[in-house]
Formats: sequence, C-alpha cells, structure tokens
Amino acid sequence: MRHFISYFNDSVKKHWDLPAVTNFGKETYTYGQMAEGMEKYHILFEEAGIKKGDKIAIYARNSAEWCIAYFATLTYDAVTVPFLPDFLPAAVAELASFSECKMLIIDDVAFNAMNATPELYEQLEKTKNFAGVLNIKDISVLRDTTGKLAKVHENMNDLLSARHPKGLTSKSINYYKEERDMNAPVEISFTSGTTSATSKGVVLPARSLSVNLEFGFREIPTCVGGHIFAILPMAHMFGQTFDVIFPLASGCHVHVMPGKPTPARLLGGLAAVKPFMFLTVPMVIEKIFKSKVFPATRTFPAKLLLKIPGLDRIVLNKIRKSLLSAFGNGFTTGLIIGGAALNREVEDLLKRMKFPYVVGYGMTECGPLISYRDKSEYVKYSCGTNAHPIEIRIDSANPRRVLGEIQVKGDAVMLGYYNNEEATKAAFTSDGWLRTGDMGVFDNKANLFIKGRCKNMILTGSGQNIYPEEIEDKINNLPYVVESLVVGRKNAVVALVVADFDGAQKAGISDEELQKMVDENVLALNAELAAYSKIGYTEIRREAFEKTPKQSIKRFMYS
Repeated sequence: MRHFISYFNDSVKKHWDLPAVTNFGKETYTYGQMAEGMEKYHILFEEAGIKKGDKIAIYARNSAEWCIAYFATLTYDAVTVPFLPDFLPAAVAELASFSECKMLIIDDVAFNAMNATPELYEQLEKTKNFAGVLNIKDISVLRDTTGKLAKVHENMNDLLSARHPKGLTSKSINYYKEERDMNAPVEISFTSGTTSATSKGVVLPARSLSVNLEFGFREIPTCVGGHIFAILPMAHMFGQTFDVIFPLASGCHVHVMPGKPTPARLLGGLAAVKPFMFLTVPMVIEKIFKSKVFPATRTFPAKLLLKIPGLDRIVLNKIRKSLLSAFGNGFTTGLIIGGAALNREVEDLLKRMKFPYVVGYGMTECGPLISYRDKSEYVKYSCGTNAHPIEIRIDSANPRRVLGEIQVKGDAVMLGYYNNEEATKAAFTSDGWLRTGDMGVFDNKANLFIKGRCKNMILTGSGQNIYPEEIEDKINNLPYVVESLVVGRKNAVVALVVADFDGAQKAGISDEELQKMVDENVLALNAELAAYSKIGYTEIRREAFEKTPKQSIKRFMYS
C-alpha cells in the first residue's frame, strides 16, 4: 500500500500543464496552477504557525478552489476538517472549535452567513492558537488573529519567488518528502451538522484513503485527460474520494458543477463534459427517469412492445441510445451509484436495457467504500462484493438466509470518533469489527444485499445522514408535545408527534387550535436544521407510541 499523497504528488509532477479542475463553464486550473495555489496556502499556514497534525476546517460549496484548499491542507501534513455547506454557521463554529481547528477556509456565502452572527468568530478565536479565516476563492485573509497574515498575503508573490527563485515548476515541488505514517489521522469528517454533543467526528487515517484510492486504480479504468463531472458534495466521503482524490491522482480533468443538479442542468453538463464515469446518488437517477424515461415507456405502442420478448429490444435499445447520448456518449465505466437504495423499477429498466451501471455501498467510517463490483459482473439489487482488502461479515447464524448486521474490518476502517471514546467503543464488536448498523445477507457468490437498517439513522435520497434523535430532542421541548418520532418516508422527513390534548383542553385550547399550533411550532424548527434534514410534514397523534420494557419507542412500527 502506498500513501495516497504520493500518488497525488506523482500526478501533479507528471501532468503539470494538463487541465486539472474546472468550475463548469468558468475558470480552469492546470495541475501546475493547482500547485501554485497550494504553495500559497502553505506559506500562509507556515506563517500562521500551523504544525504537522494541526486541524484546518473547510466550509464552502463545491468548486475548483475547494479541491485546491483540500489538497493544500493534506500536502502540508495537516488534518482536514471539511464541513458540508448545508451545515448551519453556528454548528460549524462549534464543531470547528470542538475539533481544535487552527484555521477556517470559507467561501463568500459561508462568510456572509457567519457575519450575520459575529459572536461565532469570537467562539472560533477562543480556540488555542486559532490563526484566522481565509477566502477560498483568492486565498485572501478575512480574519487575522495572528496579526501577520494580511501582510503575508500582501507580499505573497515576493514570498513565493523567494521560496522558488527559479520559478515554481514540476521539479521544485515535492509533497512526499519522507515516509508518512499510514495510521496518522488525515481527516475528521462530521456525520451531522448540529452540536459537538450530538455530532460524531469520524477520524480517518491515511491508510483509509490510500486503500480506497488503490481499489479505484485496480477496478476503474482511467485515462490521462479523462473527464469527470462532479456533482456530489465534496465534503462527503463518496464524492471526495472518487470525484476528487481518485481522478486528480490519475491525471484526469474534474469539472465541478455548482448548485443543485436539476435534471435539465445535469443533462446539459453531462452532454458537454462527456465523462468516462459519473458518480451519483439514486435520487438524481430517479428524477431523470421520472422526467425523461418513464414517460417514453408508458405510451402506446412502447408499453405493449416492452411486454413482447424480442420486440422489447426495439424500445430498450432506443432508450439506451438516448440515455447514453444524454450522458455524453463517453462512458467507459458508466454510472456508479451509492449513498442509498436505488428504486427497483429504475434498476429493472437499467438492467433490461444493458445500461452500464453499478450500485456500491459504503460509509464515512470506511472512507467510504465497503462493496463494489464491475458492471460486467454486477448482480441486480446487490451492492457488489467486498472492496478488497476490506472484509465483510454478516452477524447471523446463516448469512445466506438469515438477516444480520453487516460488519467490516480492514485498513479502510476509521480510527474512531474524535474525542468520543464511548461512541467509538460502541461502534466496534468485542473482536474488533466495525458495526455498520445495516442489515444484510450474502448470495452464494458473496454479493451483498442490504435489506434494511438496524440503526435509527435516516439515509436521504441524496445520501445524507440524518440522526432523528437530534430533531426529536428539539420537538420534545415544544409546548403541548408529549413525545415525538422522526422517520423518513418517500424522500421526506416526517415528524410524528403525540400532542397533549388533555393539557390543552384544560387550558381552553380546542383540538383544532392545538393541532395547528403544534404543526406550526414543529415546522418552525426547520430554521435550525440543515437543508437536507428539514421536516417535510407532521402527523399529530393522540395515542402514545408502543414501547419496549425499557420504555424505548418501537421505531420499526412507525417507519
């Protein structure tokens, strides 16, 4: 196993003048220009007194500049702490402080949001040796705790020339000067954006990202200059590992799509970029099928032809050709889908038309890949086989027939949760296997089939993790709420609320007024929640939830 930074180092040197990353429709940075941006970060880090192993937070939307800032922290041998742009500024300030970040790199949107609450900066600046806040777009200094950074930025070109008197070239950079510890932490990835009391920071060592990268090299054919169209959140491990690290360590060209991928914007971008593979989540593919594919299959005579063996190929081949054209006609690897279960009707049609796709499985704690199989061998409804060298077992007496928890072991697995020994201990079995919280079975060829979740976590269609207890805790504090349960239903987060009808009646509040009050109060909590965890609607109940002898709600009854 080689350190992932050594692969990136070789890629930058070898592909210096090739395009590396583009803000779709806007500016492009070559590998050499990426290196220049990283060098500027390194100068600022050094002047700020940031040392090996110190943490640096990134709080910004997807962009080419995000990739530069990310690799700048890692090549400096700092620990990167990326936050999803959906996280609320208050949560970012608390979690960055909790994880002892020495610097924060943000974009204009995040900066303006944080400026609305100036005390958030005061919270950050209480962190020992906190140096300041940098603008991800131009590496300018937004907050300077040290009193040195503004002057350093002002004299950056002179400092860069002094460091590289013959100019910055592929020969003058080296990000892998000495053998790095494969067990050293390189990233802390927070699984939700609320508070340090409830969020878990997954501590990933270098070996985790390294084995994921090497698996990608073995399983996914790449070509120098090949195109990637990146839409997944770069702060999320799925997009980060295979839309950022893997292609840039391979000499590929990453095109970053800003904003939310509506079907029209997405298909336009794909047609222009012509990627050799496309990473996505089920929700995106399902939207495309609902808007573009299903209408074509449900009209006469297509609907009739699809029922007739042999003749069905006429319709299927036409749809396949149309879809391949929509995705840019550049697919050598195809669709790689992960983050949640794919709609079965969609998968049935993908398989029937022989469209190139696979569904993989992973989690943040594994950086992220757990299982995958090449499209030529992929079995429908499965998540592939173990992503070597990770091991998978089912905690069941008969893993081929009886559901059990999926548990994993290997170099990809995290070190633990940051400053949370109790959660770390609970995450592992007594013999050292990581509990995934998912239920599954194997077939006779070791293909993994996920059948449900044994944790309370809600996984959205976009691949985000929602921990319902965090939302329930807020709901239970509202007036006339007895208890609550938050569940995921058809891509919506639903709050089931037991209201205090007796108490309201005594207070002279009618049933109708009570239901309206509780509904409005619960939905008002959305202002405090990340975009992907907002409550879609409420269901007000009179009856208490069924409970276990320990008085825990039987969640499975209300899914």
